[in-house]
Amino acid sequence: MPRLSRRFQELPAYPLAHIPGRKRELLERGVDVIDLGAGDADLPAPSRAISALQRAAEQPSLGRYGFGLGYVPYREAISTWMERRFGTRFDPLREIVPLIGSKEGLAHVASAYLEPGDVAIVPEPAYQAYFGGAFLSGATPYIYPLRPRTGFLIDVDELPADVVVRTRVLYLNYPNNPTTAIAPRDYLTRVVRFCQEHDVLLVYDNAYSELAFDGYVPPSIFEIDGARDVAIEFHSLSKTGWRCGWAAARPEIASALAKVKTFVDTGHYMGIQAAGVAALESYDQFVPANVSVFRERRDAAVEAFRAAGFACESPTATMYLWIPLPADLPSREFTDRLMNEEGVIALPGSSFGEGGEGFFRISFIVSPERLSEAASRAGRLLAAR
Repeated sequence: MPRLSRRFQELPAYPLAHIPGRKRELLERGVDVIDLGAGDADLPAPSRAISALQRAAEQPSLGRYGFGLGYVPYREAISTWMERRFGTRFDPLREIVPLIGSKEGLAHVASAYLEPGDVAIVPEPAYQAYFGGAFLSGATPYIYPLRPRTGFLIDVDELPADVVVRTRVLYLNYPNNPTTAIAPRDYLTRVVRFCQEHDVLLVYDNAYSELAFDGYVPPSIFEIDGARDVAIEFHSLSKTGWRCGWAAARPEIASALAKVKTFVDTGHYMGIQAAGVAALESYDQFVPANVSVFRERRDAAVEAFRAAGFACESPTATMYLWIPLPADLPSREFTDRLMNEEGVIALPGSSFGEGGEGFFRISFIVSPERLSEAASRAGRLLAAR
C-alpha cells in the first residue's frame, strides 16, 4: 500500500465529510431528519438562470473547454455588477477570475503567494479552505481564535512580531461564517493599512455580501482606500443557485491566481457561467425576495432557540446562528447526540477548529416551522443532559 504523505495525514477532517452518510442511515431508519448543517439554501435558482442553463445545454459551443478565459459575457456581467453594487470598476478580462466556486479560489490563491517558512494568518473558527490552502502550500498557518472579546475580529495589533515578519497572506471573511460577525469600516481600514505596511496579501472572502438584514449593507474590501494594492476579493453565486463564483483583484494578483488554476482545472462548464450572467442580471428581482425569506427564517430561528433555552444573538448577516453551549458541554458531544437521538443535524463549533469550541452552528435553511421543531428537539436534549 503506498504511503500517505505527512502533510496529508496532518489535514484535519472536513466538517461536513461524515454527515451525508450518517444522514442517509437515519433516513433509511425512518427518522424525521432536519438538516441544518450546510450553508446550502433550499430555494430555487432565479427562473432566468434556469432558462439560460436550459438554452446553454443545447449549444455545443458552450460545452467545449472554457479554459481560464471562460465565458466572456460572464466576466462582463461580473464587472458590471461589481461597479453597480460597490462602485468599483474591474476590467473583465484582466481583473476578474471565474471560479468553479469561491472555495477553490480561496485555497488555490495560497499556492501563488506561500512557500515553506511563510505564514498565513487564519482565523478560527473559519471555513476550512483557508487552512487547507495555507497548509497544502507548505506554509505555516498561524491560528487566530475569533472570540467574543474582539467581536470575532482578528486584532492585527495582537499579532506577535515574529509572526508578522513572516506573514505573506491574511484571510478575512466578513460577514463571517460561522460566527455571523460583521466588520466595521474603520476596522477594515486598519487591516488594509497593516497589509500595506507589511506587504501582505489580504484574501477577503465576501461570500455573504448579499445576505444581510435590518438595513445593513456589507461593503467590498475595495471600498477601503488602498485595498487595490494588497487585496483579492472572492464572491459566490452558490448561496442562491449552482456552484459558481469569481475573484476580483488588480491584474498582477488576478493573473497569479489564474496561472495556478491553469495547472489544476480546465475551466468551469460555460453553461453554468451563462446561467451566472442571467442570475446577476436578475439581482433586483431575486435577491431582495430571497433575503426576505431568510429574514423570516432568522427571526423564527432566534425566537425558537431562545425559547428552547439557548442564548443566541440575532445575526445582522449570513444564514447562520452561532449558538453558545454550557461550558461543560463539548460541542461535538452535543451535536452528535442531537443528530443520533433527535434527528437534527448541526455543526459543532470544534469542527471549524479548536477556536470554535463552546458553540454550535445551525443554518436557517428550512421553513420556520421546521426550525421551530429543530429548536424544540435541541432544547429537549439540553434539558435532559
